[in-house]
Amino acid sequence: MSRRKRSISIGGIALLCVVILAGVVVLEKWNGRGLEKDPGYGKSAKSLVTTFKGDPETSRAFTWYSQNAESEGILQLATGTEAGELEKSGTRTFQTVSTVITLEEGLQEAVHKVEVTGLSPGTAYIYRVGDGTEQGWSQPAIFTTEGTDETAFTFLNVTDSQGALEEDFELWGKTLDRAFETFSDAKWILHNGDLTEEPEDEEAWDYFFGKAAPWLSRIPLMPVTGNHDEVKGDSERFTSHFNLPENGAEGSAAGTTYSFDYGNAHIVVMNTESNIKGQTAWLRQDLENSDKTWIIVAIHRPAYGGNRYEKISDWVPVFDEFGVDLVLQGHNHEYSRSFPLKNGEIAGQGEGAVYVVTNASGSKFNDKKKDKFYHAVHFQNGKQMFAGITVNGNRLTYQAYDVDGNKLDEFVLQKD
Repeated sequence: MSRRKRSISIGGIALLCVVILAGVVVLEKWNGRGLEKDPGYGKSAKSLVTTFKGDPETSRAFTWYSQNAESEGILQLATGTEAGELEKSGTRTFQTVSTVITLEEGLQEAVHKVEVTGLSPGTAYIYRVGDGTEQGWSQPAIFTTEGTDETAFTFLNVTDSQGALEEDFELWGKTLDRAFETFSDAKWILHNGDLTEEPEDEEAWDYFFGKAAPWLSRIPLMPVTGNHDEVKGDSERFTSHFNLPENGAEGSAAGTTYSFDYGNAHIVVMNTESNIKGQTAWLRQDLENSDKTWIIVAIHRPAYGGNRYEKISDWVPVFDEFGVDLVLQGHNHEYSRSFPLKNGEIAGQGEGAVYVVTNASGSKFNDKKKDKFYHAVHFQNGKQMFAGITVNGNRLTYQAYDVDGNKLDEFVLQKD
């Protein structure tokens, strides 16, 4: 996909957002919760998010909630970037798989999930979701599929947006705003877990999705399961919000472990909260089946961060065996980046994996832990952070910024 095509996609959705804001559209409260004026928030759709599930070149997955537990879920899709395309004869209509979830206060809402397949690579599409009634549609949003042989791309890494109040998630939204201002061509987001404080708190989910709605309605968000997403082995509320690959480890809840390819990179998402031993064999098999140039693993509790999570020590030798390049982590709410590590020791450049914790994207920060032998960079700046990771053929560049736009760390990995 060319940069020019990508900028057209971003410009289209930006124009829609400007029109919405100019019209001062303020939608109803959702069960008395925060006023929203972003794409995906209407009477029949909230918490709209897009993800990868199948091939990013030819498919895209979607999830949203409806207040009416008995409502249908419908997605309309057309090629192009103009809202009028959705009114033409070529519009495709997809019915969701819908389930009912009971909230903490006894209210019920519908969960709608659908995967759209048969798309063309490197193509912009416009879509809307709702219940099919004239007044029941979300604002249109635009996404672009992965281009054929796309070996140069950027994605964002964030972690620990963890919060409960609206002001907590305003920080999360501002972090993403700054991230896309810095990396305007980012193709997807990898979130390293602890999305909210309490997974049963649906109001927090409303704010999580609402404050980032212009991004999450068109840029795939691929989440990692954190200890505030799966509690005592229960990850149902967390996974209900995402439509994710179904190729994970046996014995793990669907959506808490999975892998996917984008360009010449293979991304493995693991769950540090349960079935840890069971994931080791799956990890080995998954990596054996990959022929991609770059291997990136995402986990929540760190193997090498401000401290180490010993329960996942069996995974590290597998990372070493298969030449994992980068391990993205969360949980510690501070910034840390390791030297390349292999066999528990500092290795030469390109001879081991680099382990990073990109601080936090929410309101909570921990005191800086003690420096360890493996730390190349280690600090606590007390500000939300994000990273842009750019893969360009045999070169991977990692750049970490704070929410004010200051670049605080950068490193390059190079393949022979």
